[in-house]
Amino acid sequence: MYQDRITLCGSNAYEKKYYLNQDFMGLPEQIKKELQIACVLFTEEVGGILTLEFDEEGKLSFVTRAEENDFFYDEIGSELLIRKLRQEKQDFWESLEMYYKIFFLGEEEV
Repeated sequence: MYQDRITLCGSNAYEKKYYLNQDFMGLPEQIKKELQIACVLFTEEVGGILTLEFDEEGKLSFVTRAEENDFFYDEIGSELLIRKLRQEKQDFWESLEMYYKIFFLGEEEV
């Protein structure tokens, strides 16, 4: 059904906007709020653009980028913050991966 990378959500510090892929509107409200808080706080702290993307195997990736002449973007801080988010909310991210694998890739629960 899905191929390549599918964006779950993202936040843009330049436009001060948050995006949730319409395909994931079925997620519980609390999970959608947690995603929004994590993404917005991330871009408020380090700047740039953050997207959470699933690859073709259902692995969730944190993808960051900055505009070409953005000297305020904290590249080192972004890597440290991603590592911190992954550790502190490990169960949350793993649950999202499982949700994606079951409901979008059609895998059976392991």
